[in-house]
Amino acid sequence: MMSKIVFFSIPAYGHTNPTIAVVDELVKRGHEVWYYSFYEFQEKIENAGAKFIPCDDYLPELTPKIEKKVGKNFAALIEMGADTTINLDQKVCEELKEFKPDCIVSDSICIWGKLFAIKLDIPYIYSTTTFAMNKYTAKLMKQSLKEMFLMILGFPRVNKKIRLLQEKGYKVKNLISIIQNDNYTDTIVYTSKEFQPMVETFSDRYAFVGPSFSVPEIEGIEKKYPLVYISLGTVLNQNKDFYQKCIEALADVDCQVIMSVGEKTDISSFGKLPDNFKVYHKVEQLKVLQQTDVFITHCGMNSINESLYFGVPCVLFPLHSEETMVANRVAELNAGKRLKSDTPRSIREVVLQVLNDISYKRNAEIISKSFKKAGGASAAAKKIESVYNK
Repeated sequence: MMSKIVFFSIPAYGHTNPTIAVVDELVKRGHEVWYYSFYEFQEKIENAGAKFIPCDDYLPELTPKIEKKVGKNFAALIEMGADTTINLDQKVCEELKEFKPDCIVSDSICIWGKLFAIKLDIPYIYSTTTFAMNKYTAKLMKQSLKEMFLMILGFPRVNKKIRLLQEKGYKVKNLISIIQNDNYTDTIVYTSKEFQPMVETFSDRYAFVGPSFSVPEIEGIEKKYPLVYISLGTVLNQNKDFYQKCIEALADVDCQVIMSVGEKTDISSFGKLPDNFKVYHKVEQLKVLQQTDVFITHCGMNSINESLYFGVPCVLFPLHSEETMVANRVAELNAGKRLKSDTPRSIREVVLQVLNDISYKRNAEIISKSFKKAGGASAAAKKIESVYNK
């Protein structure tokens, strides 16, 4: 039976990418999919066969200063989400009343998707691209004092936004009701049960489907030395100081290094690079990881998922509380090791340790097997079909 499914996500690669293969799978199964997203993802979404609907003009003005706040501060994130909901309200409600979708799949941070589903009484599914969170796992996310302080400062502003949402007909009780997920909500989590911390605290409404992406084919390269790959993801990747320390740390180690530094980093500012280094603004990570021996990473969930999917152990350099939680889990399962500090000496020591101790690779391969067994995009599509067939 052909159904109509609507996706909502935020303007972030880590939250959009895992859903693309799921959209592709649903379209192949004969469903009609709409995707409310942003121009930078238009091509990917349309290539997967969905109708793309841009939301760029409805986002509140983001200055670099606010963007930084939203990345690190929960209250700022909620404010932005509430503003976006109110800006999109008339457009989306009219369009969805006409389209009559069977269900909505909304990213866990994309609060407008969830709010539209509740307002229009449409079954919805949470899409979680990080670990599944509840009151037990939230304790693992040790927020810094600064993060807590910024959040408390933001409460009065958040409460003002909640009153605005209530006036627009959204049944929202408080901040917690907007962001909280519970054991009665159908949820897709893009990791395996084996990798999810405290998995026993989640109900069977949670489908742990593993990473969801299509694996690109690569041509095997002749490798004389092991390959070390360095990337700090797509968001907070302007960290010239750290890249410089990596160059110093690995210049005379018998390894090849590929370093991806983001569009805004000036590569020429590193001066003459050592012979074993290749530095790019951007690489095809899924291709590089298939040949990598050790990955130095900021521990974003997508990067860790992709690394462990290919059985690549990691050197862990988390930059904020969510990444710290991911890093701690990798270290706990001994599939990687955390940097003690970001000095060249520490970077070199940890890289050599992970390269030379085979147990890191073995443990990464155990997680890799659990990811492949979890079912990926096809397991996610089945979960979505089961929700509206209820």
